[in-house]
This record gives sequence, structure tokens and C-alpha cells, in this order.
Amino acid sequence: MSSVSGSPTRRNVLATSAAGGVVGAAMFASQGFAESLLESGGGGAGGPAIRPFHVKVPEAALTDLRRRIAMTRWPDKETVTDQTQGVQLAKLQPLVQYWGSGYDWRKAEAKLNALPQFITEIDGLDIQFMHIRSRHADAMPMIMTHGWPGSPLELLKVIAPLTDPTAHGGRAEDAFHLVLPTIPGYGFSGKPRGTEWGPEHICRAWDTLMQRLGYAKYVSQGGDWGAIISEIMAVQAPPGLMGIHINMPGTTPPSVLRLIQNRDPVPANFSPAEKAAFARLEYFYRKGFGYAEMMNTRPQTLGYSLADSPVGMLAFFYDKFEEWTFTGGQPERELTRDEMLDDVTLYWLTNTGASSSRSYWDAAQGGGGPFNAFDIPNVPVAVSIFPGEIYPAPKAWGEKCFKKLIYWNEVDNGGHFAAWEQPEIFTKEIRAAFRSLR
Repeated sequence: MSSVSGSPTRRNVLATSAAGGVVGAAMFASQGFAESLLESGGGGAGGPAIRPFHVKVPEAALTDLRRRIAMTRWPDKETVTDQTQGVQLAKLQPLVQYWGSGYDWRKAEAKLNALPQFITEIDGLDIQFMHIRSRHADAMPMIMTHGWPGSPLELLKVIAPLTDPTAHGGRAEDAFHLVLPTIPGYGFSGKPRGTEWGPEHICRAWDTLMQRLGYAKYVSQGGDWGAIISEIMAVQAPPGLMGIHINMPGTTPPSVLRLIQNRDPVPANFSPAEKAAFARLEYFYRKGFGYAEMMNTRPQTLGYSLADSPVGMLAFFYDKFEEWTFTGGQPERELTRDEMLDDVTLYWLTNTGASSSRSYWDAAQGGGGPFNAFDIPNVPVAVSIFPGEIYPAPKAWGEKCFKKLIYWNEVDNGGHFAAWEQPEIFTKEIRAAFRSLR
């Protein structure tokens, strides 16, 4: 019987398969509302099952969301005239009003259901993923991993140009077969019931997934968590991994992190690029790290608010859209209201505010941080630096970490959500980054 692991409510419902038979499915997520229908499938005779996946959120879940939005109790207005206290009331209220009265989740649902989606069980946990094969037979297989507070939705704009380059200004030899998994505890993947699904386990699961799909050789790409997962995969160096591309590289030397932790000044002998990176890291760890510290240490405490208040969740996420897009604190310049609300609504409907936060706790148990230097000796590494990233990694730091650095480029637009904000630039970077590995 098909099921989804780790759901707060588990009860069998019925779904009709494409062949007309009745198969088991699982109902899960927000207060037991959000329903996803899983049809029978398989990975070959005797092999692990790969089941087609279809998103179908009951109207009751959307009605409940709108009711909660209408019942919002607002805090007082901030006592400053800028964003230094967080998301400003005057910015959030109109967005919430639109969310409750004008926003249509069904459009996002239709976008997802227009793509080939699947679920497969790996190490006892259901992993949901999209699998889009290029029409070009010699396309390069690539697994792309989203981040937080993102989701696979942040990658949708680059699917067509990466899989069908000849229709989007590229060449046939630029084509990719794409696998876009959802991290455990996020979206429609299963929720871990224990603490064993840290980044190292996810990396092994991603290799299992690619092998299960028949890709003996592949590359990995990511920003945010996707970058960390790609880097750890490169450290693990499974035989099938040909190389990685990251747009949030972990290159910061331990000595630099100690200086920032001790509130010491930037060294006078640093290059201009190193001084710029130091300044942005200093700002992040002193004034922008609170969200991560909460998830690193108290994800369950935070989770109650994220599970109960849609506006609380939106404010928590919108704060990062403001800070991390290359928009001067105006994310609407690059992301539409619907795009941001699609992402937040996905978290809400799947009730993954707490479980996604626990991914930070799981990773924190191993120490380190998001920008700590990764020593990758054997796997080729490609890097694209977007100017609005949390910190602009200097190439000198990257050269010390990545012993097989095959590509490094600094572009002139885009931020932390690179594929979401600047899909054309991002696509060109991916094509160029992996060209030498074809």
C-alpha cells in the first residue's frame, strides 16, 4: 500500500490508478487536509517502486487557510522607519489581504501537475521528486536540490531551458535530464520520525535515487541547502558523481569565522574581495542569523507558530525574501506575489514548518555552518557567484577549498534564489559550468 511517512494524520483513502484499479493512498499534511494521490508504479521487475504522484489539495484545506487569514490578530506597527526590526506591517498587510481574497493555489497546483512527479521509498522514507527527461538522448543527468525557505517551485523557471535548450537559445549539447527531489521534511516528501536524516544521509539517498532512475553518471547542483548537499556529495564522492555546481559556496576559512565570532576587525592584508566577503559575513552572523539560530536550537518551539498561524509563517519567510533577493529589500521587483505565496502555501498545506526547521537542528548536531569551507579534493567543482547572495565568496578562498575548480564566474544580477530571480542568467551559468564534463 502506498503511503507517506511521518505525516501527522495517516488514514487510508482511495485513489483510482491510470489502469482503472483502486489502490491505497495516503492523506497527509495540514491538519489532515492536504491530500496527495499516489498511484501504483514500479522500478522494474523486483526493483524498488517508483510511483506516479499527483497533487490534489481538498477545497476544505484552502477554506481553512482563508479562515485563519481572516482571523489574524496583528501586532503593533514597528517603532522604526526601516526594516531593521523585521518585516514592516505596511508591507505585510496588503500581501496577506491578497493571500486571503485574491490568491489562487490551484494555479500552482496545475503547474506542478503539468510536470512528471513521482515518489519512491529510500531507507524507509518517501522521497517525492520531479523527473523531466530531455528529448536530446545524450543529455547530461543532473539532480538539483532546493533550499529553505524555498522548494522545488523555485526551480520551475529553468526546467524548460535546461531540458530543451534548442528552444531557449542554447545548443542540443547543452541539454540536461533533470531530477528535482524534495528534501525530507519539506513539501510532499516524508517527514523523518528520528534524527538520522541529516545532510550526509540525504546525499546518500540522492545517489540512490539517481542510480534507481538509471543514471550511472550524473552531476549535482544547488544553492542554500542544495549547495551544502552538493558539497557533501562531492566529499563523499560516490562513483556516479561527475561534478557539482553551486551558487552558495562554502569557502569561508575557520580563521575568518573565528575573527567574526570574536568581533575582531577585518585583517588589513585582506584583498578587496576578501574584505567585501568579511563585511557581509559579519553582518549576517551579527544581525541576520537569528532565524537559523532558532531552527538550529529550538525548531520544535518555533514549529508551533509555523503550524498554527499562516501569517506568522509568511512573515518568517518573507523576511528572507526581503533580505536575500537582489532587490534592495523589495522582493516584488523580481518575484511576483503569486510566486512567493505559492512557496509559502506549499509549506502551509503540507504542515512542514516544523519538520523543515528540524532539518537545521539535524545538521547543527554535526557542527559547522552554511558557509564553512568544504575541502573537496577529487570531484570537479563549478561555482557561480550572484551579487545578492548572503556573502560574495572570493575566488581565492574557493581555490583553497576546491582542488578541481573547473569553473568560477561572478555575474552582475541575482541573489540567493538565483534560479527563481534570474532564470536566464542561471541557465547560462549551468550550461557553461558543466560544458567541460560532457
